[in-house]
Amino acid sequence: MNNALLLSISSALCFGLGMVTSRIGLRQLDARSGAAISIPSATLLFLATAPFTIELTAFNTGAALIFAAVGLFYPALVTLLTFRSNEELGPTVTSAISGTAPLFAMLAAVLFLGEHVPPQATAAAIGVAAGVALLSWQPGALRAGFSGRALLWPVAGAILRGAAQAGAKAGLLLWGNPFAAGVIGYLVSSAAVTGADRLRAGKPGRIPRSGLLWFVLTGLINGGAMLLMYAALAIAPVSTVAPVIAAYPLVTALATALFLRGEILNARIIAGAVITVAAIAWLAGSRAA
Repeated sequence: MNNALLLSISSALCFGLGMVTSRIGLRQLDARSGAAISIPSATLLFLATAPFTIELTAFNTGAALIFAAVGLFYPALVTLLTFRSNEELGPTVTSAISGTAPLFAMLAAVLFLGEHVPPQATAAAIGVAAGVALLSWQPGALRAGFSGRALLWPVAGAILRGAAQAGAKAGLLLWGNPFAAGVIGYLVSSAAVTGADRLRAGKPGRIPRSGLLWFVLTGLINGGAMLLMYAALAIAPVSTVAPVIAAYPLVTALATALFLRGEILNARIIAGAVITVAAIAWLAGSRAA
């Protein structure tokens, strides 16, 4: 297995674990407050490493602007869209629709980067989306009073998440430093989520210490996941990285079942896991051939 796939799998593991730690944090804080803690926490980590990982002599203005634009959308705006989707539809439907992100990532790579997407990658992305849908879906998931317009929230999140991966790839083609992408993107994301948190009405008062710590941990894990994703995109096409990253709900489901007792490993979850793993294994095999 090549380095890009290993980096992508490691990123998916971190994203999946970050979902677990955020679920624990959400027992004491709402999602928007959690985002205003987790994203700045990762930003501080990136800033602390910047003097050792970024050479200013290699600075590229075009790449920096792209990284900043990506940071505005992901994780900042995607986090807020996910929050809104969870309010309207619940986490089950939100997660299921989010699994379509690699399809949008590959479409953006074709349109804006001129990437050639092999049929195996498209099939793998569809397989991952189907597997994630099975992992996430539960009977009666749609809430009472459901409106079709509410689907715009998770669909918009999936589109932006996919487009952000193609955008990051475009920036990395100009300046192939994953740490620079992380620092610049997270600075913009931090400003966006912190501003959104300060402007909202009904902001909670005192923040519980344990909730704060769990979201700091979530931010560090997700920051590592983003760095690994950028490192993978720096050396591989979007069509290799995006389907693997999208498999992170598999990690979340298994970790929740094993450690939080929040999931029962029924036939649906096992089938979703098998489909997701098979799709990634097939993608890995086709890249190695």
